[in-house]
Amino acid sequence: MTKIQLALDRLTKEKCFEIVEQTEPYIDFIEVGTGVIKEYGMSIVREMSERFTNKKIVADMKTCDAGKHEAKQAFEAGAHITTVMAFASNQTIEDMLAVANEYGQQIMVDLLGVTDSTRVEELHLLGIRMFNIHIGIDLQKDVAWGAEHFQLTNQLSDIQLVVSGGINRELLPLLMTQQPSVVIVGSAITGHSNPAEAAKGIQEGVAQF
Repeated sequence: MTKIQLALDRLTKEKCFEIVEQTEPYIDFIEVGTGVIKEYGMSIVREMSERFTNKKIVADMKTCDAGKHEAKQAFEAGAHITTVMAFASNQTIEDMLAVANEYGQQIMVDLLGVTDSTRVEELHLLGIRMFNIHIGIDLQKDVAWGAEHFQLTNQLSDIQLVVSGGINRELLPLLMTQQPSVVIVGSAITGHSNPAEAAKGIQEGVAQF
């Protein structure tokens, strides 16, 4: 069953909690976005973890370096998953995987900017199993989702595929053909006049497949 991850970014702390409270019945993972972490620090990850104990918390750290330290920060704050950029060094990623194993949690690799499936295969050999195919917000006006995005991971079978970037209900028929483990939705929910209604629509859209 595909999980729905609510991405919280470019929002005040108060708005983050308000939206999660409204959408809680319709989501599975709560992503504390990079911008929110930069604004409020690890304390907001900790508060999310303490308040919403029935949800998986994702700290979108987008780690590039100092992997051991940043992974420990995330997991000690209560995150179940933290993110690392695919272009980070192998040492950074190996260090993060070691910390994740120590805490019994997961590392998600963000494939933003990656166009070579060889790098994905290399990351898989290192032990990564959660891959996020991601169209960044600055690219979304010029880049549309298509089958070509999934060529990065099509050669791998034992992975959790995560998709993110401008996702709304209308995109679900295309994306769900790839059987993603997690669909990340941000502004289609957080920017909606009724976030609960929007989240319910995404949940219903995913359930059709």
